[in-house]
Amino acid sequence: MKTIRIAMIAGLILIISGIGFGQAAKGTSELKIKSSVVCGMCKDRVEGGLVYEKGVKEVTVDLEKKEITVKYNPAKTTPDEIRTALSKLGYDADEVKADPKAYQKLPACCKKDAAAH
Repeated sequence: MKTIRIAMIAGLILIISGIGFGQAAKGTSELKIKSSVVCGMCKDRVEGGLVYEKGVKEVTVDLEKKEITVKYNPAKTTPDEIRTALSKLGYDADEVKADPKAYQKLPACCKKDAAAH
């Protein structure tokens, strides 16, 4: 029984070590996107929505700069795919305009002209 436990633990350590080395080898890239985010709800929606995109590791929204920083695995996604995903959430992403249907579904406080009200 002890031999099985030791073998299982050793196997898990090797698997976890392999995963760590694999991720380090592939690397992480960082993308900064100018966007139409205006409020805390935008921040929550973007950070919560983009983090589920394939290859996205971390999302940070800076409301003052209207900038979204995305850390991602370039072997699994591209900057264009990330911008498209942001557009589908209803927000502009650099030169990619927000998807009109998604934009219409945003709360009033998240609309581009909300800051003017």
